Amino acid sequence: MDIFEQMAVSDHEQLVYCREASSGYRGLIAVHNTTLGPALGGTRFWHYKSESDAVVDVLRLSRGMTYKAAVAGLSLGGGKSVVMADHGTQDREAIFRAHGRFIESLKGRYITAEDVGTSPADMDYIHLETEHVVGLQGRSGDPSPVTAYGVYQGIKASAKVKIGSDSLAGKTVAVQGCGHVGYYLCGYLHEEGARLVVTDIDTEKVKRVVEEFRARAVGLDEIYGVQADVFAPCALGSIINDATLKQLKVRIVAGGANNQLAEERHGDLLEQRGILYAPDYVINAGGLINVNSELEGWSAERAKRKAGEIYDTLLRLFELAKEEGIPTYRAADRLAERRIEAVAKLKRTWV
Repeated sequence: MDIFEQMAVSDHEQLVYCREASSGYRGLIAVHNTTLGPALGGTRFWHYKSESDAVVDVLRLSRGMTYKAAVAGLSLGGGKSVVMADHGTQDREAIFRAHGRFIESLKGRYITAEDVGTSPADMDYIHLETEHVVGLQGRSGDPSPVTAYGVYQGIKASAKVKIGSDSLAGKTVAVQGCGHVGYYLCGYLHEEGARLVVTDIDTEKVKRVVEEFRARAVGLDEIYGVQADVFAPCALGSIINDATLKQLKVRIVAGGANNQLAEERHGDLLEQRGILYAPDYVINAGGLINVNSELEGWSAERAKRKAGEIYDTLLRLFELAKEEGIPTYRAADRLAERRIEAVAKLKRTWV
C-alpha cells in the first residue's frame, strides 16, 4: 500500500503513526485540511482486520470531517484518529493517555472528541495529557442528542422536498441502529407521530426503543426491505451498497451514520431510482456543531439552534442538485469545496 499515493488522492496534509509499547497503544491521526481552521474529528476505538483497513478508514473519515465543517459553516478543518483495539484486556486510561500525548505533539493542529467505541470518560483521560480535546464530561458532553436533532430536522427537510410536506406525522421511518443517536432520533420522530421500524445488533437497545416509542422491531437484514417513507441509517457506514440498495422500498435515505455510501456510484444509483439522499456529512453535522460549541463557549440552546439550521442547508443543497442536474452527494461536495476555496483565496493582511 502506497501511503503517500492514498493521501494524494484525497489531498491530505498529514498522517501520523503512533505507538506506545507499555500500554499496547497503536493509533493513527489524520489531518485532512486546515484551510478553515484546526482539524477537528473524533477518536474511533475499533478492531481492524489490518493496518491497511485502519488507514483507509481514518483517511476517509477525516476528509468527511473537512466537508462536514465547511458545509455547516464552522471555522474548523477536518481530522480523525483511530486507536486500533485488539481482543485482549486493555487499560483504557493508559491507552487514551498515550493517545493524548501524541495529540499534544501536534500543538493544536488536531482537536479530538468522542466517536465510535469511545466515551466522555475516555476524553477525560486524553485531557490529562492535552487541552486539544472536546466533548468532556461537564462541558458539551455526549454529542448524540444534538446530532439526533440535526438528523431529525434533515429528515423533515427531505420530506418537504420529496413528499411535499415536512410533517412526519403518520410517516413510517425505518431506523437502523438504536444506539445514542438512533435512540434520541426515535424520540423526536415518535413525538411528532411518526411510525417507527427499528433494528440493532443489541437486543436490549431495540427493546428500549420498542417500549418507549412504540416501535416495531425487525431483523438486522429485514430493515432494508421495509416498506417506509424514510430509511434512517444510524449505525456504521457503507450500508448503501449493491446488495442493500436493490432491497430498499423507501422514498428518502436520511440518517446519522457516517459514510453511508459504499461507493460514490451508489449515490448515482439512488438518484436513478428516484430515492432522495440526504448526504451523511451534512445531515449528521450536529455532533460537530455540539463539540464546536465547547470551543466557542456557546450555550446548549445555541448549539441546538445551530444544528436546526441543517434543515435550511439541505433545502439549499437539494435546490443546487436540481439546478445543476447532479446527485445530492455531489452537490454537498460542491457546497463544501466552494467555501474552502473562497477562504483559501483570501489575502493575508498585516496584523
